[in-house]
Amino acid sequence: MPATHEVTNQVPAPYGHDVAADPTLLAALHRAGAGWAEPELHELGVLAGSEQAWEWGRLANEHPPVLRTHDRWGHRIDEVEFHPAWHELMGVAVGHGLHAAPWREARPGAHTARAAKFHVWSQVEAGHTCPVSMTYAAVPALRTTPALAEWLEPLLASREYDFGLREPSAKRGLIAGMSMTEKQGGSDVRANTTTATPQPDGSYRLTGHKWFTSAPMSDVFLTLAQAPGGLSCFLLPRVLPDGSRNRLLLQRLKDKLGNKSNASAEIEYDGAVGLLVGEEGRGVPTIIEMVNMTRLDCTIGAAAGMRYGAVRAIHHATHRRAFGAALVDQPLMRNVLADLVVESEAATAVAMRLAESTDRALAGDAGEALVRRLGLAVAKYWVCKRGPAHAAEALECLGGNGYVEESGMPRLYREAPLVSIWEGSGNVAALDALRAMARSPETVDAFLGELDLAAGADRRLDAATAALRKQLGDHAELEYRTRRLVESMALAFQGSLLIRYGDPAVADAFCASRLGGDHGAAFGTLPVGADTAAVLGRVRL
Repeated sequence: MPATHEVTNQVPAPYGHDVAADPTLLAALHRAGAGWAEPELHELGVLAGSEQAWEWGRLANEHPPVLRTHDRWGHRIDEVEFHPAWHELMGVAVGHGLHAAPWREARPGAHTARAAKFHVWSQVEAGHTCPVSMTYAAVPALRTTPALAEWLEPLLASREYDFGLREPSAKRGLIAGMSMTEKQGGSDVRANTTTATPQPDGSYRLTGHKWFTSAPMSDVFLTLAQAPGGLSCFLLPRVLPDGSRNRLLLQRLKDKLGNKSNASAEIEYDGAVGLLVGEEGRGVPTIIEMVNMTRLDCTIGAAAGMRYGAVRAIHHATHRRAFGAALVDQPLMRNVLADLVVESEAATAVAMRLAESTDRALAGDAGEALVRRLGLAVAKYWVCKRGPAHAAEALECLGGNGYVEESGMPRLYREAPLVSIWEGSGNVAALDALRAMARSPETVDAFLGELDLAAGADRRLDAATAALRKQLGDHAELEYRTRRLVESMALAFQGSLLIRYGDPAVADAFCASRLGGDHGAAFGTLPVGADTAAVLGRVRL
């Protein structure tokens, strides 16, 4: 009998490559003086490209966390159960220092090295990077209160993942969560109604609710509440020094569009014990540096998703034939694939530049602090905004196969909008850029100075920078047109970085399609003459 199910023209499994073999990422690592991290980055990249890591990501998403509010005898336990694959992912992330480890490292470029590793490992599974990111971001807030930092920072930076509900000092390593927004407020945290009542021993008792608490299985949380002196920041451990459970009651887990592997919860504070972080009434300034760090990770995460999508699309097109030729050799598909790579490299370039800026700012470079302040808001808005469209196009390159869960592309598609919402949706990020320019006009000079480092190298970038200066000088209805302004800033920033550091073919294609007049709205509209062969050559499978 003839075979009726002989398999032909199917794409081989996308395993067995080094995810860290990314020329834009590696070049940025070395520019920041963090070349010492490259061996570990490749070690992580090989693991990220393995079938084992793929399976961990699949299982963690197909078996999402489960809330257990009570034990079988009726006692409240407020536990979240995870599939073992989640713990494997977390163990790798913590073991490679993707969390708070850079804060305890004296080597140059420690935060850039961490950003590169975060970029690589995020491509395996994005959900578990949420608690990893918050643990990284908690340290600057805690440093406003030296006693808390002295106690917790070594444990937050530990490279041992120690899951379980125990008093923080009894653990080998800690994970931090964040609990800010309430039902009535969202991003408007000054509308929070949770109260914090001072106690004789210097602690506070918190009463109220939180509408979104990221990673409720964490060991400690940073949260905002109204103290007598105004909105303040507090640290809440899940387990108190006497071994009892703090009164953080988990009401339910959110049923989210994506990010299925990670738990997000509604929490009730029923007289929960909290420790003041910073000063009373200074909750927002205390927490803002944590937000800046998580916004950096949103940008890196969006760039990582784009790289993953571009690589998967090229892998498929390389091995799939249609109409007598490989998809990758057909002109229109080459245009689409090259455009996806251009967008990916622009996102990675700006994300890694901001990671480098973080290293420099922390080392005391005031100019870099200004570039980072404005550049981070601009990049968070634009790069994260581009992620969902990029994911949709990459999925489409796989046709019907891309719409099937087994391909992994639907998970990418569902995940992509998250980073555009988390830590401030598009409007919040754009308005934050406007606020930075209004409150610190010197950030504008620093940002334009960054663009001017590429002045004269490309006429399209020069014209875009000149047009941007004109936009910045026009204050009429500025808030109404903020998105257009911030988009222009982001594109000029990316163009400048690609002209200075990127592959010439990528830089030319970017400037022609994003800054020049010869462009379309969809991916795959690079103008005739773009060197698509050179652009696609940037991805080695």
